[in-house]
Amino acid sequence: MAKTLRVNGDRFVPMITERRIKTKIKELAQRISKDYKGKVPVFIGILNGSFIFFADLIREVTIECEIDFLKLSSYGDAKISSGNVKMLKELNCQVEGRDIIIVEDVVDSGLSMEYIMEIIMKQNPASFRIVTLLYKKEAVKSPLHIDYVGFIIPRDFVIGYGLDYAQRMRNLKAIYRLKT
Repeated sequence: MAKTLRVNGDRFVPMITERRIKTKIKELAQRISKDYKGKVPVFIGILNGSFIFFADLIREVTIECEIDFLKLSSYGDAKISSGNVKMLKELNCQVEGRDIIIVEDVVDSGLSMEYIMEIIMKQNPASFRIVTLLYKKEAVKSPLHIDYVGFIIPRDFVIGYGLDYAQRMRNLKAIYRLKT
């Protein structure tokens, strides 16, 4: 893992190693597989950020499942959410009566998750749960229940492992935080 990275003139330092991420994903997948034994949930990945976490999580899950994706935008190229959530890709799957698991890379302000919950709950799922790799609990603007959390982190701006800075650095195998 590199000591520091420079991106768009900003310095980033290591935060979570590739090994810790892989270990945590296996733990989350085991819990989900146990909780959904005998069921066939629909995992819904939130694009673009969750795609790496989503793929690694799905490969560790031991139950039958279906997958789909939603694409939202609330950041653009900024380091802070605009607060305006827009739908860029809708679901293709049947939600009504299904067990839905939302897979997110990071829950930050919670505004995107509230938007997703509103969309999904209107379609009467049998159950609704959320799994996120990163949870910025201090940054959440209203109470939000996250069922499966990889790491609780501070409000730091982070990149790597699917998380980007102006669409760059998603391919890093570890997670780095902005050094202020």
